[in-house]
Amino acid sequence: MKVFITKPIAERGMGVFKKAHIDVTVWKQRKALSQDELIQKLQKYEAAICIGKYRLDENFFSKCSHLKAVSLLSVGYDNVDIAAAKKWNVPVGNTPGVLSKATADTAFLLMQMVARKAIYSYRMILENQWVERNPMDNLGIDLDGKTLGIFGLGRIGFEMAKMCQRTFGMNIIYYNRSRNEEAENELGAKKVSFDKLLQTSDVISIHSALTSETKNLFDKTAFEKMKPTSIFVNTSRGGVVDEKALIAALKKKTIWGAGLDVTNPEPMKSNNPLLKMETVAVLPHIGSATVETRSEMSRLAAENVTAVLVGKTMPNQIK
Repeated sequence: MKVFITKPIAERGMGVFKKAHIDVTVWKQRKALSQDELIQKLQKYEAAICIGKYRLDENFFSKCSHLKAVSLLSVGYDNVDIAAAKKWNVPVGNTPGVLSKATADTAFLLMQMVARKAIYSYRMILENQWVERNPMDNLGIDLDGKTLGIFGLGRIGFEMAKMCQRTFGMNIIYYNRSRNEEAENELGAKKVSFDKLLQTSDVISIHSALTSETKNLFDKTAFEKMKPTSIFVNTSRGGVVDEKALIAALKKKTIWGAGLDVTNPEPMKSNNPLLKMETVAVLPHIGSATVETRSEMSRLAAENVTAVLVGKTMPNQIK
């Protein structure tokens, strides 16, 4: 049994393969394979862990229908055509749950960085602009008692809501297709319409999947409904946001600030105007980037593949 992995993973994941006596080949070059190159490589393997921006579509699955399993090293799977995977009978897994806290920590960090203009203030030091100030210069905003609006209250959004309530006493509202009774019972969270989320939130934190329904959902119209004092935080997918509309909203002070761990495209170009804005914080997609979290993600991805290869059901198969 042979498995191909498109990027190096943590030793914890490699240990799963070693214990099961499965041969593993890891693509260690920084330059990613093209889809055609990946398809060609996989002809010699029984399974794969695909990490990165690979488009796993009809073309991929039709030419790799021999694969017994594919796993991602992520929760999101907007790069995978699940219908095509089912058509060609290739089970695909992801790594849910283990990265919820780490990603929520990043959203919580971004919210505070934006509220206190942390990136801008740090840049002022680097540019030798730390000078004597008047008491009303370069002020941030308080978060105590404000309203947090969660768009997509799943595991990550729930962790974010808990931290915001426990640290800042924030009121929690959310927009979901279905109710989150755990959040309502534990946090007093209230389910609201999308418009009410936009209109009444002091901070909006995005934790949804990228789908045809959410693509560019946060556009000019959405930003115009938000408070001029509001903070927009996105740690989900860059495609949920119309970036040009976000830039315009910040320039016109339609909203107060934005914290982004995801952008569209990624990597973001260094001349992007968002990087120079006073009330913006941008991070290079580090949501799950801790030693502990990536180790657990590697374990889950390896177990997804190994389970199928030894005749068991994939534990985290995307349905």
